[in-house]
Amino acid sequence: MAGLWFEDCTPGRVVPHAIRRSVTEMDNVLFSSLTMNPQPLHIDFAAAAKTEFGRPLVNSLFTLGLVIGLSVHETTLGTIVANLGMTEVKFPNPVFHGDTIGVVSTVKAARESRSRPDAGIVEFEHVATNQDGVVVATCLRQVLLQKRPADTAGA
Repeated sequence: MAGLWFEDCTPGRVVPHAIRRSVTEMDNVLFSSLTMNPQPLHIDFAAAAKTEFGRPLVNSLFTLGLVIGLSVHETTLGTIVANLGMTEVKFPNPVFHGDTIGVVSTVKAARESRSRPDAGIVEFEHVATNQDGVVVATCLRQVLLQKRPADTAGA
């Protein structure tokens, strides 16, 4: 399934993402290890058990990557030129091993690129919830998105 073209990105458009993903202990430990993050809250069960959470928290940067990844199929797959930034990233509630994450994206803004006539800048708001509907992450993502090529008009 192709992503959205710039012309498809009308502010206010809501895009629910069909794919959800459960987070595993392996995801968390491997990501923390690969990124050289020794935070005991993520990788040390004994230390994490003594916190207010009572168990390891999933690394928030893994969560952010998962949120963006879950949004790709219906937003930017094959149509993105580049990610320009991610702002207002928030993690209002923790993610734990076994949580299943789903994402809904909303087009917040769109404007034509001043320097690239074949592209536009789109801002998406991504909201991630767990299996209980609790918001676990939000962010605004700015992307440079291709305009629909003339040979695919109306496709």
